[in-house]
Amino acid sequence: MLENNENVPENEKESNLDETVNKEQTSGEEQDEKAQISETEKKEDVTEANQKEVTISEKTDYSNLSLEELHQKLEALLKTDAVQKIKDEVNEIKTLFNKKFKALIDAKKEEFLKEGGNEIDFHFDFPLKNKFFNTIKEYRNKLQEYYNQKEQQRKENYKKKLALIEELKSILATVESNQVYPELKKIQDRWREIGPVPFDKSEDLWRTFRFHEQKVYDFLHLNSDFRNLDYKHNLEKKTKMVERAEELAKESDVNKAFKELQILHRIWKEDVGPVAREYREEIWERFSNATKIIHDKRRAILSELEKRYEENIPKKEEVIRKINALADGNINTHNQWQEKIKELEALREEFFKIGKVTKEKSEELWQALREATRNFNQAKNKFYKSVKDVHHENLEKKKALVAKAQELKDSDDLEHATEVFKKIQAEWKTIGHIPRKYSDKLWNEFRGACNHFFDRLHAVQDEENKELLEVFNKKKEYLEKIKEEIKDNAEISLDKVKEYIKEWKELGRVPQKMRFIESKFNKLIDKLFSRLDMDKSEAIMQRFKNTMETHLEDKNYRKIDNEAQFIRKKIDEIQREIKLLENNLGFFKNATKDNPMVKNVYKNIEKYKEDLKIWKEKLKYLKSLDY
Repeated sequence: MLENNENVPENEKESNLDETVNKEQTSGEEQDEKAQISETEKKEDVTEANQKEVTISEKTDYSNLSLEELHQKLEALLKTDAVQKIKDEVNEIKTLFNKKFKALIDAKKEEFLKEGGNEIDFHFDFPLKNKFFNTIKEYRNKLQEYYNQKEQQRKENYKKKLALIEELKSILATVESNQVYPELKKIQDRWREIGPVPFDKSEDLWRTFRFHEQKVYDFLHLNSDFRNLDYKHNLEKKTKMVERAEELAKESDVNKAFKELQILHRIWKEDVGPVAREYREEIWERFSNATKIIHDKRRAILSELEKRYEENIPKKEEVIRKINALADGNINTHNQWQEKIKELEALREEFFKIGKVTKEKSEELWQALREATRNFNQAKNKFYKSVKDVHHENLEKKKALVAKAQELKDSDDLEHATEVFKKIQAEWKTIGHIPRKYSDKLWNEFRGACNHFFDRLHAVQDEENKELLEVFNKKKEYLEKIKEEIKDNAEISLDKVKEYIKEWKELGRVPQKMRFIESKFNKLIDKLFSRLDMDKSEAIMQRFKNTMETHLEDKNYRKIDNEAQFIRKKIDEIQREIKLLENNLGFFKNATKDNPMVKNVYKNIEKYKEDLKIWKEKLKYLKSLDY
């Protein structure tokens, strides 16, 4: 996946409007030339670059090309064009490739998320990306090799020009007088043909050559024909250059004018010799005035730019402050970090859109942006490292659940295994994300073990339900039989009721959804107990035991526990009532037992004690049950 390269410094520098020196004319044309010379020698192939820039805009539109086609175009450029001439095309192709690749990544990520993937686990491998950037690397290596060769050539040129200076120095001693001028012209032509030298040696070399050249001209003063001919030729060239400079002074495109002016200064300095003394001041004055007009226009533009650059400084500082504050909050989820990453990208984009700043602040602000971005990324990486640790813990937990499911999927103890499977299924849902490369595999293993067990369970339950349905039909018939028997029989004995209960239980259990038939039977038995000539407490206990045994058979232990809890509360309430009534008797110490109020208290105490006895009997029975 492509990422922003923080190592590329922000281009805060004005690319073409570089200051040149503009001093007053002092003592002759040669001195004034030195004052007007710009940094032209540091700008290689200016004219060629301008022509190339026009050619690019007219030549190829790369915007509609695919990623593969962009790579092919880049490779073709490296094979067919000079590496120093394709910078703009390479940059355009690289920008488009990054943009299109990001769009591809976004589309693949969206597709991945729609299919249920987790954003943390997203990864997309695109081999063409590495091929493309290897080709970019090849371009950079070739460009560096070109500049190295260029520098080596400058060194060679320096040696050649030093040798020419030696020839120039010895020309008066070794050449016949009438051949001095022709030899001088040859040396001058060879000097111009050699080409540029290293920047730091150019000025001294030029002054040395001019010094010895002037000595030759001074010697030739005795032969005015040669000198005047050369001066005339130089005057014609410099006049054309002045006229072109004056045209450039009227040019509305200051940037274009300044570039060409730099070239004129280089030619004036290196390629054209002096003119006759009577024309020197005039020709130089015109050239200097045209140069001054262009420089003044450029300074005005630079001044305006400088103001705008100053205004951009606090704007960029505010963006950096916001980036520094991004990771200050309590960010502890993946979604929160994704939102912050989007905010960071938006702020960085805003930083670059603000524009340039002054040269002295450019590097400082760029380093501050890099530092703020680095701090954010360190915080982000620390969070995701902890997430990976959590994912690893979750992986181990899910592996343990898979092992448990595999262990129990063929268990014969269906009841116990069912409870365990329900428990581990619920626990699985509470465990967070795990690495995607394990996610599908573990889930399929876990789901497979669960499905295997529950398929077995449902097969057994289906068979049991058939048997339970038969029990229901038998109980339904038996219930109708009891109703018929008791309809005409007024007297029903306790033994007969117990026989009904026993036979009913022996029929077995019915399906859960048909449990209503048990309630019908219990109501009928309660009705029969009420008709029996037996002790009230005994009848109550018989009905209670019958109900609890039904719960026991159904394994409805919760109802039994709830009943026990209810009985304990009743026992406590009755005991409190008895104690309260006994305390109340203390208010009737002097009253006789036949006092109506006293008799009523004693009566209530006896009733509560009888009830207490029954409740305690029920609790005792529940304690005796084994479940």
